[in-house]
Amino acid sequence: MEELLREYLPILVFLAIAIGLGLVLILAAVILAVRNPDPEKVSAYECGFNAFDDARMKFDVRFYLVAILFIIFDLEVAFLFPWAVAFQDVGVVGFWSMMVFLAVLTIGFAYEWKKGALEWE
Repeated sequence: MEELLREYLPILVFLAIAIGLGLVLILAAVILAVRNPDPEKVSAYECGFNAFDDARMKFDVRFYLVAILFIIFDLEVAFLFPWAVAFQDVGVVGFWSMMVFLAVLTIGFAYEWKKGALEWE
């Protein structure tokens, strides 16, 4: 039991520090936060509609298409880095599977571009 506690003590200390720091930061934000935002703060920012309006109103889908594109290309980078590091180990099959993956992403990007999803008025 004592050996088990000695092995897990650093993890427990780390968790205690993380929870304590998280609570301190949350409480500091609650205590120090400004509670009267100006009109600029509550104006439409990235979503394209006012922050405190009816939830059933129509909105422009292009904002979400750009967000989806960002997520797709962010995931692409997350796949490319490990692939590039292990490039010598993946062989020809790994190379061509990544080329197919990149081709699918490129076709999807070209399709959205052709449809005009990236054009703003």
